Amino acid sequence: MNSKAMENNKILLVDDEEGIRKVLKITLESSGYDVCLASDGETGLKIFIEKNPCIVITDIKMPGIDGIEVLKRIKNLNPETEVIMITGHGDMNLVVKSLQHEAADFITKPIDIGDLESAIKRAQERISITRNINSYMDDLESLVKEKDKKNK
Repeated sequence: MNSKAMENNKILLVDDEEGIRKVLKITLESSGYDVCLASDGETGLKIFIEKNPCIVITDIKMPGIDGIEVLKRIKNLNPETEVIMITGHGDMNLVVKSLQHEAADFITKPIDIGDLESAIKRAQERISITRNINSYMDDLESLVKEKDKKNK
């Protein structure tokens, strides 16, 4: 696996429920993901800055810094990070708010592992597409600069 693919496998899971963290860590690691855990939003943000995972899975309803705030701050730090929101509350206002702040996906508890893995795969595809577009734009920029030099 190349380093970009390895980076794509790094996931930060932020949830205040220990049981959910344990089960999802075991499940995701058995699927080949490198999983970091945080029990609250503040710890999650510190780990995000330290480890820079491409994908973050965060609960919405947590004491202290909630998942929506975690989403906003992560997108502010690195807009290319894909953030999947999870909640035990199927509140449409939370779904809309999450999507307004560019959440990649929204999953309700109890979490269906198949749904979660599908959401992660879609997030990885978006990361790959974004990187390809950025690389293409960089290449185009270089070509334009070269052409400008030749024409001067």
